[in-house]
Amino acid sequence: MNRKTDMDEIAQRYRDFAAGEAAGRSTLYETLARHVAASPGALAFLRHLPAERQQPNLLFAALRLVAGTPASVAAFDQAICDHGGPIANVMLTHVTQTNEPGRCAVLMPVLAQIEGPLALIEVGASAGLCLLPDAYGYDWSGHRLEPPAGDGPAAPVFTCDTSNDTPLPDQHPEIVWRTGLDLNPLDVSNDEDVAWLEALVWPEHQDRLARLRAAIAVAKARRPRIVAGDLRHDLPALIAEAPRGATLVVFHTAVLTYLADQRDRDAFASMMIRDQGIVWISNESPRVFPGLAPAAPPPRKGMFLLSVNGLPQAWTDPHGGAMHWISLGDAAAGQPARPGSGAGKIAGP
Repeated sequence: MNRKTDMDEIAQRYRDFAAGEAAGRSTLYETLARHVAASPGALAFLRHLPAERQQPNLLFAALRLVAGTPASVAAFDQAICDHGGPIANVMLTHVTQTNEPGRCAVLMPVLAQIEGPLALIEVGASAGLCLLPDAYGYDWSGHRLEPPAGDGPAAPVFTCDTSNDTPLPDQHPEIVWRTGLDLNPLDVSNDEDVAWLEALVWPEHQDRLARLRAAIAVAKARRPRIVAGDLRHDLPALIAEAPRGATLVVFHTAVLTYLADQRDRDAFASMMIRDQGIVWISNESPRVFPGLAPAAPPPRKGMFLLSVNGLPQAWTDPHGGAMHWISLGDAAAGQPARPGSGAGKIAGP
């Protein structure tokens, strides 16, 4: 592949990010992404990195970690000029591990329908903040579930706009065991790891940053277990550890998009569906499992598709701020009834 083709592909990636992810969510990131797409200097900087390290979220977070948040495209260019080496080093040694605890607000309506007690495994757990859905409070369009009472740090309350037919829980699920799996687990007691988590929050999202800090305080007290490993090879060993007598739930959100090979994604999905002792929750971009999207109503721009055991359940905001339930009437004709689509519980093994 020649240099011009490389540059064109990187530029298109940043244009896609600007239009499909940043637009309406971050004015600064939309502006910077469009600037990168048109900047020979920025494209040349990215071209010297491996393809998997050229992603917009990684570049912008690394630059902010090293040089602070740029106020303009000129400041962005200056940061690349003055700190290109350290920025590239962060991009080569870190990965995007946006541990957004607000995503628990879209996981809870499904978790609450599963027959308990529950055992949780989160794939791509980062610092484990989403392993603690029973520690937080929620406000689903005015339907509130307060955080559990206790003597620990004040837990955040996550807000989520929900469609009228979304099944909303009145109590937290009973979770008796939880473990995360991540290639590079982050430690909430490590200042450098926390600084990276904060840099991954988009600059205008101050409410998200405040909720992240509150969730980190909860995680410091609860200390969820996270194991270093690769989801393609190391998940079965964790599954074998789960206690008998509990319904095992394996879940992930915004993780499998980082498996570049569709064959790896499909192999993971096949493993999950094949194991009848697992309830599998996937909350990913519809591009991750393109075969699922036709079973759902038309996708909402920029939203994730949440599925249970390979069947669509809801369209969700990537950061947990909205959830649009897929009722049986919305699903494609001829699709089987989905777990959790009615009032009943999702059965465990």
